[in-house]
Amino acid sequence: MSGLSEHGEAGLEKGRVETQRYEHALMCTYGTPMRALVRGEGSHVWDADGNRYLDLLGGIAVNALGHNHPAWVGALTQQAQTLAHVSNFFATPPQVALAERLLDLAHAPSGSRVFFSNSGAEANEAAFKMARKTGRGAIIALEGGFHGRTMGALAMTHKPAIREQFAPMPDGVVFVPADDADALRAAATAAGDDLAAIIAEPIQGEAGVVPLSHAYLALIRELTHRTGALFILDEVQTGVGRTGAWFAHQLHGIQPDVMTLAKGLGGGFPIGAVVAFGERAGALLGKGEHGTTFGGNPLAAATALATIQAIEDEGLIDNAKTVGAHIRERLSTVPGVVEVRGEGLLLGIGLATPVAPDVVQAALAAGFIVNPPAPDTVRLVPALTLTTAEADTFLTWLEGYLATHSTSGEQA
Repeated sequence: MSGLSEHGEAGLEKGRVETQRYEHALMCTYGTPMRALVRGEGSHVWDADGNRYLDLLGGIAVNALGHNHPAWVGALTQQAQTLAHVSNFFATPPQVALAERLLDLAHAPSGSRVFFSNSGAEANEAAFKMARKTGRGAIIALEGGFHGRTMGALAMTHKPAIREQFAPMPDGVVFVPADDADALRAAATAAGDDLAAIIAEPIQGEAGVVPLSHAYLALIRELTHRTGALFILDEVQTGVGRTGAWFAHQLHGIQPDVMTLAKGLGGGFPIGAVVAFGERAGALLGKGEHGTTFGGNPLAAATALATIQAIEDEGLIDNAKTVGAHIRERLSTVPGVVEVRGEGLLLGIGLATPVAPDVVQAALAAGFIVNPPAPDTVRLVPALTLTTAEADTFLTWLEGYLATHSTSGEQA
C-alpha cells in the first residue's frame, strides 16, 4: 500500500537538505523540487527520508517499465560492459537493430528511415528541419500543442508564456485551434503551395490530455496528401505502447509522413527518434545536413530495444488498455470527476472545478505522484506495468479526497 513511511513529517530533514543543495547548485528552471527521490522499484519510488510513493507520473510518460526493471537493467549493464559510445562515423549493432525494429513496429513502407536524437525536443527539431528541406516555408501547428523548448520545436509550440520571452521565433509557423476543421482548411488554403507541413499530437498531453478526433486527424492526412506537405505526428508522449497500441496513430488507421518519438522509448534512458515514412520523407535529410554526437549511442539503443522487447513479452500494451479501462470505469461515477480523457495509460481526469494543483499536493502528502497539466485536470502517465490493485489505491484515495472537498459537476 502506498503512503508515507513511519517517518512522517518529522522525518523530512534529509529531503530538506537535498532540496537546499539543489537550489544552490542548479539553475532555477524547474522551481523547488517536490521531494528528493533516491530509489525506485516497479511503480514505487522512495524519497531521501524513506517515504514511499506510488509513481503515477512515470517521469512524465518515460518509465514505461517502471523503475529498476530487470530486463532494462540487464541490457544497460551488458551494453556498458561491451561498448558504451562511439561517434556516428561508425555503426553499432544496437543502433541498427533499433531502427529496424521501429520501422517494423510502425509498418513503415520501403524507403523509410530513422534518425536518432537524445530527446523529444531534438526529434521535433529534426522534423522542423525536414519541413524546411521541402523548400516550402509554412508550417501549421495547433493551439495547445507542445513540441519542446529548443528554438525550432518552440516555434511550433503554442504556449505564449514559454515562447514570448525568447522571440523572435523561426518564422513561418501558423497556429490554428485544435480539432477545428474549418480553421485548418482555411490555414492550408492561405498557405497554398508554400505549405511545408502540419504538425500535431494525436493526444495533446501538456494541454491537459486532449485527444484529437479521428475526423480531424483524417483531415490532416487528406490535406497533406493533396498539397504535398508533410504530416508530422508528434508521438513523443503517446508512442511506445502508452495508448494501447505501439503508436497512437495506429488506433486511427492513419499513417503520417514523419513521426517523432522519445520519452517511453528508452524506458528511462535518454533517446529520441524520427521515423520518416517512405522514400520522399526518408531522403529529406542527407549527408552532413543534420547530426548529433550522442544520438543512437549503444547504451540508448540497447535500453530502447530491451524496453520494446519487455513491452512485447509481458503483454504491456494489453495491460495499458486493461488498467486504463479499469481507471475509467471506477471514475465514471465519482462526484467531482466530469470526464476521463485519453487512451490506455495516458489519462486526464477532468475535475468539476479548477482544483487540480490542490489535489496533486494532497496526493503527494498521501503517497501518490500525479501531475496537473491544467487547473482542472489531473494527469496519469504511469508505468505500463501498473496493476489494477496499485491503481485502486490511488482511486480509493481520490474518491475520498473529492468526497470531503467542495467540488460539483456532472459525471462523464
